[in-house]
Amino acid sequence: MEPYKCFFPQEIVKNIKTPVFLVNPAYDFWQIQHVLAPDASDPSQNWQKCKRNIKICSPRQLEILQGFRNSLLSALSEFLQNKESGIFINSCFIHCQTWMANTWHSPDSPRVNNKTIAEAVGDWYFNRQAVKEIDCPYPCNPTCYNMDFS
Repeated sequence: MEPYKCFFPQEIVKNIKTPVFLVNPAYDFWQIQHVLAPDASDPSQNWQKCKRNIKICSPRQLEILQGFRNSLLSALSEFLQNKESGIFINSCFIHCQTWMANTWHSPDSPRVNNKTIAEAVGDWYFNRQAVKEIDCPYPCNPTCYNMDFS
């Protein structure tokens, strides 16, 4: 393949032989702020409020964010076929959920199909069951921490 393609996740995951568990929000605020709508590509600042608080995005911006989510899921389609891989993708507007107890495993942690991230990883790691937890699109999940940076 062309060497530059090695930078794209959908190409990298095709060649991973070690079992991997992916955890990612479908609406990762860091990716939205720095990849989807960076300041340099938004000179009129139409995205300034939306990329800091998903709850105040316009219908058109939400449509674009749904496309962003769909692109993520499409990029992972081949990865999802791997029986040894695991995945947890929720609908939260957040970043780095695995290092905080509130989002990793607590009574009010975000859940997909009634599982916390820790429960999903544990089921996968200990081979209790295959784990392919993918949340419905925003704003469907009431357990999400949708952060506000405004």
